[in-house]
Amino acid sequence: MNKKGGSYQKTKNIAKIEKKIKKLHRKLQNIRLNHIHQTTSKMVKAKPSRVVMEDLKVSNMMKNKHLAKAIANQGFYTFINQMNYKCEKYGIEFIQTPTFYPSSKTCSNCGTIKKDLKLSDRVYKCECGFTCDRDKNASYNLANYGLEKAS
Repeated sequence: MNKKGGSYQKTKNIAKIEKKIKKLHRKLQNIRLNHIHQTTSKMVKAKPSRVVMEDLKVSNMMKNKHLAKAIANQGFYTFINQMNYKCEKYGIEFIQTPTFYPSSKTCSNCGTIKKDLKLSDRVYKCECGFTCDRDKNASYNLANYGLEKAS
């Protein structure tokens, strides 16, 4: 490399490679954005009466140095904004649960909150005998969010 004014000059090959990398990153970003648009459109076109989503603290999830880049690439904020916009456009009620709503820890059968539930516990087992996949149990709780208060 040629030294010019105390810094190294960028060669044409390096500039070409950097341009290719930027183009590839832009392409990946467009693929992710397209997927978000297609997914939210498909969900809204199923014509649900309402959509309930958790308000995730992405900033807290970004503190995990091993997952930060992958989480940043997912576009949670964009997904929620698109979902909210499309629900509003089609007259669908859009609800966001509070950040610390215990959707995974609450039994969807009896309403008991299990305080000692770990992330590694993939099957939710309640004292009342109810057993279900942890994520499915959370989805039941989110589907029923706000309904028990209205009754």
